[in-house]
Amino acid sequence: MPDQNKTAVVVGAGLVGSLWAVFLARRGYQVKVFERRPDMRAAGYSGGRSINLAMSERGWKAIERAGIREKIEPVAIPMPGRMIHNLGGELAYQPYGKTGEAIYSVSRGGLNLELLSIAGSFPNVEFFFEHRCVEVDLQNPLITFEDLRSGEIKTLEAPLIFGTDGAFSAVRYALQRTDRFDYRQRYLEHGYKELTIPPAADGSHRMDPNALHIWPRGNFMLIALPNADGTFTCTLFLPFEGEVAFEHLGSDEAVLGFFQQYFPDAVPLMPTLLEDFRTNPTSSLMTLQCAPWQWQNRILLLGDSAHAIVPFYGQGMNAGFEDCTILDGMYETYGGDWSRMIPDFARQRKPDGDAIAELALRNFIEMRDLVGDPRFLLRKKIAARLHERHPDFLPVYSMVTFSNTPYHLALREDDAQNRLFERILAIDNIEQKWDGPEVEAVFREWVEAG
Repeated sequence: MPDQNKTAVVVGAGLVGSLWAVFLARRGYQVKVFERRPDMRAAGYSGGRSINLAMSERGWKAIERAGIREKIEPVAIPMPGRMIHNLGGELAYQPYGKTGEAIYSVSRGGLNLELLSIAGSFPNVEFFFEHRCVEVDLQNPLITFEDLRSGEIKTLEAPLIFGTDGAFSAVRYALQRTDRFDYRQRYLEHGYKELTIPPAADGSHRMDPNALHIWPRGNFMLIALPNADGTFTCTLFLPFEGEVAFEHLGSDEAVLGFFQQYFPDAVPLMPTLLEDFRTNPTSSLMTLQCAPWQWQNRILLLGDSAHAIVPFYGQGMNAGFEDCTILDGMYETYGGDWSRMIPDFARQRKPDGDAIAELALRNFIEMRDLVGDPRFLLRKKIAARLHERHPDFLPVYSMVTFSNTPYHLALREDDAQNRLFERILAIDNIEQKWDGPEVEAVFREWVEAG
């Protein structure tokens, strides 16, 4: 039976909040989850502003630790590689890792619905939807919400508060008003718009469903991730302003002309292109960094509330889920002593939040500019061969996506491998020598230098 003295308030019922409620419930806590939006279990999920998610090792580890993997697996589609669509419509497949390794396409709304249902099945989890957090008392263990349906103001005791309410977190905003709280947000010049490829007449996918499709076009790109219902969720990433930008796509004629020029093979697959473009919002992309993530050892930020990142490494959800894994592991180590766990978690995890933010920004350049570059492809081929010969040498993408290596170590390795491949690609006639002794000699020298 849940311990009535063990109570926790979770602010935000998104992906991380719902999952963290499951972890807390399994630890015997009475959990109250407050969410500003309506209950999507009743209202249903409507898209339009959601980039599909790529579940990788860190996300699966959290799902498994929560004991709910078998409920999530049926809605996940494996993508062992990316399919590059060039301007002429030719396709090039690039595997992400070794045989058997894949990232998994998951609908954000579908996954959130599943996590809400799982969390709601625990008798010690109680949801309060359409409740806006209006005040977090930093001097006393109290938190106040407004019921958006009735206008009623409710203040309750909250000895333990977890802020999982996203990039514009009300809990974090309370902390931002304290002395020496560091906060930084940076917007990309690019925005994004969600579009759709519907299923074929027989319900099947119109493209290979076991790949993440990318149309790289230099400073912008289109991507598409498969869904279990035969659709693809597409996302256009494009600058807001400039020569080729959202600002020039104000009419149906301009939109259609733009897609016919840059994504001609996608146009026949998107019968609702113009309607989707008009209806779905153009959204911005932000990186958020702050410190400290906690207050007085009783309030803690998790997920996007602490470390929102751009989506180009597919790690936003995975990083938030890994927060839950690490914190739950610390619960055992510290014997449930939050006064030690919370500050230690915040201090230890912060460098990883900063590191994955930087890696995600770097991967944007890779996805939009480099995936069609012959020298980049040669680097990938050399890296794969080095990994075959030296299994301890792990390409950074695999380190981030297919392992639980701390992000700050992956970032350090990215810097080191960039230096390695600068030297390798500078070898004369490297295109012919890529698998030869000169590459091996440079690699061994790099390893010995540490």
